[in-house]
Amino acid sequence: MTLTQLIYYSQPFGFDDAMLNGILLQARRNNARDGLTGALIVRGDLYLQLLEGPEPALLATFARIRRDNRHLAVRQLSLAAVEARLFPEWTMHDDPAQSWLWDERAVGDGALDRASVAELGAVFARVKESATA
Repeated sequence: MTLTQLIYYSQPFGFDDAMLNGILLQARRNNARDGLTGALIVRGDLYLQLLEGPEPALLATFARIRRDNRHLAVRQLSLAAVEARLFPEWTMHDDPAQSWLWDERAVGDGALDRASVAELGAVFARVKESATA
């Protein structure tokens, strides 16, 4: 089976803990059903998510995210075939944005749009490392 990895970001609309919990519950249920895994980095001004799995399911999920009114300004940053999953054990890991991540001003100034695929991958590798440490 060919695996595909997608990274996108969006701006939360009406962000609070209840909304985040709803998103995570729905994502974990749908991702388990669809064979997807990944991680979501969360902050009041930012959702940065990596999804991985079979391309048809991945693209269908991303289309749902684009239509979801809890997300504003959804922007795909990368879509690529991968050899292996980065998060094979997580239907959706959530991680609060850490101090080492781009700050609000940098995000507002387009840092994510300028980030390379390697830089984005390194962010998620660091999330995985911190979660398994």
